[in-house]
Amino acid sequence: MADNRVFAALVRHGDYQQLANTPSAHQPFQLTAKGFSQAAELAPLLKQQCKKLNCQINPIIASSRLLRAWQTAIETVAGLGNASIKVAQYSALAERSVGSVANLSTQQITELVKLDPRFKELPDHWKSNSHFCLPFQGAESLMQAGNRVASFLTAQMQTLQQTKQGNQLKVFVAHGAAIRHAAYHLGLLEFEQISQLSMYHCKPIFVEYTREGKWLHIAGDWKIRNEHSKFTD
Repeated sequence: MADNRVFAALVRHGDYQQLANTPSAHQPFQLTAKGFSQAAELAPLLKQQCKKLNCQINPIIASSRLLRAWQTAIETVAGLGNASIKVAQYSALAERSVGSVANLSTQQITELVKLDPRFKELPDHWKSNSHFCLPFQGAESLMQAGNRVASFLTAQMQTLQQTKQGNQLKVFVAHGAAIRHAAYHLGLLEFEQISQLSMYHCKPIFVEYTREGKWLHIAGDWKIRNEHSKFTD
């Protein structure tokens, strides 16, 4: 008998209210009306892919603890119409943290760095530099955030693989930049592609986690950035 196959749907939350010129992606705001509409379209996409893959949706949807991700997951559960499917929230799925300067403006962060004699001046394009980490307590680089998410995804899929409950699709609702950097760590993207690609709101990237521990992109499209695109999340 063939081994059961396990798949993951990597989902960026829906559109949400976001402070302007504020690099923190830990903003505690809800989905916009557009975001709720996007979230409502996610369940049919999941059902359609499950039919193609001959699999069942895992009864626990894993979500970031940030409100916009949780709301997206809850809307998805409602759309699936299955009372046995629940949402579990995980800090490990959060977007990159800027630590103790969370939700301050770019100008405020720049001024704080200048006022602290321990810190060097911020480099240009620090917000989109995958390896740069702000010098504030609790901050992490985009690459570190991606590694955190990648480790969580791997642990979850390894556990799912061991359940032997038939072909399953595990849904993860998280954030664009963290997912892209996680995809690099998982071998799904080349480093150069991280900045070249983005994610559509509530349109999953479907991947398979194989018995050999490999990740394979099997469906869903990355969003191609234009040269004027800015990192948000």
